[in-house]
Amino acid sequence: MADRAFHHPTDTFAFPNDTLWSYARDPVTGRQLHLKRDPPPEYHLRCFVMARSAKQFFHHARFDPALPSLDRESYAHLIAEVVARNPRQTCSDQQRVVIPGFPHLRAFSEVHADLCRAGLGGAWQSYVQRGHWRMILPWTRRGQRAEAERLAQSVRAQRAPVVHIFTFPALTLNHAVVAYSVSESADGFRFATYDPNAPNEVLDLRFDFSRREFEMPPTLYFIGGRLDAYEVYSGFFR
Repeated sequence: MADRAFHHPTDTFAFPNDTLWSYARDPVTGRQLHLKRDPPPEYHLRCFVMARSAKQFFHHARFDPALPSLDRESYAHLIAEVVARNPRQTCSDQQRVVIPGFPHLRAFSEVHADLCRAGLGGAWQSYVQRGHWRMILPWTRRGQRAEAERLAQSVRAQRAPVVHIFTFPALTLNHAVVAYSVSESADGFRFATYDPNAPNEVLDLRFDFSRREFEMPPTLYFIGGRLDAYEVYSGFFR
């Protein structure tokens, strides 16, 4: 368990994961349409990479603005050291990778966006995340209620859980966010999340108790509505 909660925006990256496609709602059918962007964006298909890395920096790095800044090569080595750590584990303050010259990840990644993009990992890592197998199995409403309770517990334990949100088999959504706060009402849970696709905004992920469903509002990459969700980077099979 971390000694503090994940904080938006200071614990997030300053640059976005871009989308390979542009999205819109068909005015007649209401279905989601997508068109391939030409030319394709330079940095895309890394939502899982960025969400996982934000969690790794949160649990395994410590920023110290009082220490003198380093050269680019040294910072590249520090990034590599952080992302080599196990995202399913935490460490003590003494074991953290110290990153000098910056107060937090947002400031560091704003100045060294190119080093972060190069060092966090390739797009292929979003496809081979070990928890993806669970997406193809049927999700019952009871199972989603259990996942919502588990996710709320993970947020309250300050584990900065990475959440796989998706629609299957349609795959109009296949994305990763970091949940960092949760509120509960008689109607359900509301999770505030860091969205790698929109780092300057807070994405609300909601769970409705009566329908036992997750849902989210429309975004630039999803028309909004019902979806399934579960935490990843949280166990051997996740």
